[in-house]
Amino acid sequence: MWGPELRSGSFWRGVLAEAMATLIFVGVVLGASVAPGPLAPALAGGLVAGGLACTLGEPQANPALTVALLCTRKLGVLRGAAGLLAQCAGAVLASAATRLALPDDAVLAGLSPQVSAVGTAGQALAWETFATFQLALAAFAAADRASPQGGLALGSAVAAGALAAVRTPHPWDCRPPNLASPNPPLPQGPFSGGSMNPARSLGPAIVTGIWDDHWVYWLGPVLGAVMAGISYEFVLAPGASREKLGACLTCRDVALVETTSPSPSSPSARGPPASPAEQGQGTA
Repeated sequence: MWGPELRSGSFWRGVLAEAMATLIFVGVVLGASVAPGPLAPALAGGLVAGGLACTLGEPQANPALTVALLCTRKLGVLRGAAGLLAQCAGAVLASAATRLALPDDAVLAGLSPQVSAVGTAGQALAWETFATFQLALAAFAAADRASPQGGLALGSAVAAGALAAVRTPHPWDCRPPNLASPNPPLPQGPFSGGSMNPARSLGPAIVTGIWDDHWVYWLGPVLGAVMAGISYEFVLAPGASREKLGACLTCRDVALVETTSPSPSSPSARGPPASPAEQGQGTA
């Protein structure tokens, strides 16, 4: 059943693109995370996401986006599974290279997203879900409209999500605490680290052996990406309809429903679907 696809050159090019894009993305973000403060990794992630979208044909480079594509029937099972393995492999390779470059265990421990000491796993889960939701929504919309500014939109969404999940102190937060004050300074620290990418969290976890609350960085991004994909494809997209949603829920071919009423968001209006290396849902 999958024999012809496995023998296809475009299939393996797509898998290689996913591995390479994830390696580059995670490597850049980890390298920038050595700098103090949340600004450097957020900007680095946004810039590299936009660059990859413009050079490698918008690979997903994010297991959460790949799962969202599978759930909305925009991606086949074989391509999705191969893409997930390639993404995780690329993230592990990038993390291993970072460990070789930074042998200091104290520095390495800070590269893995962790739940804030002043927060809870539930708060981190909420922030990861929200941050990934806005990222995936931008990715689906950018791929649907085929806009030349798609890379800019994806990069901005990555940077915005990373910054939203981190709380930086205000000047008045640095004052000595006054227990008598009705408004004491708020605790400082990140909510979740703004990962939005399970592969970006998996690589450092494997290399450092730090698995605390690791489930947050899979469940949150996957949940946010799937909700965004369903919201866009079946509610917000120009070709959204109840028929498409019903076809997806009943495991029927969504393309057959779209063919009856072509729209800018339907494959029939855009031509045959491209491989993940040629048409993904953005880099994150």
